[in-house]
Amino acid sequence: MIGLRPYKRCDARSIVSWCKDEETFLLWGGERFGSFPISEDIMNHKYFNDNGNCVENDNFYPVIAFDDNGILGHFIIRYLNGDNRILRFGWVIVDDEKRGHKYGQKMLRLGLKYAFEIMQADKVTIGVFENNISAYKCYLSAGFHKSENAEDSFEYIHGEKWKIAELEILREEFIAQL
Repeated sequence: MIGLRPYKRCDARSIVSWCKDEETFLLWGGERFGSFPISEDIMNHKYFNDNGNCVENDNFYPVIAFDDNGILGHFIIRYLNGDNRILRFGWVIVDDEKRGHKYGQKMLRLGLKYAFEIMQADKVTIGVFENNISAYKCYLSAGFHKSENAEDSFEYIHGEKWKIAELEILREEFIAQL
């Protein structure tokens, strides 16, 4: 059984340890955290001093997934464009020793339950680099689907153009899946 709780400064130690190589680091956060390797201080500065790059003061909610053995995953929640009915998940990562065991799917499903029931969102979106096949499959298995109205977007990583797939799930879709 897993649960969710707010991120604490001490969680950074585990999360940065899951970014064992530059590719994992880039797939997780792109270059938004600077260059590899990431440190606990850099992560905590981004979260607590830079509000996760969110302009609005009350718009950045880092979350930890945990079980009886400790933390196993992490993601953030934020509103999109000041609209409190549309939430965006991001910076999703699971302990590298626990990947492949559906912890990511379970964590995101629990996050969606929170988003729709507690935060009263109508829609949750998430972006994923198309070359991040395991994350893409995880998000689909959690209930997300390709956004029909979203335009392709790209991010340049080390001079390469990485395509971002925009996914979403509506409240009604999530409820129908329960």
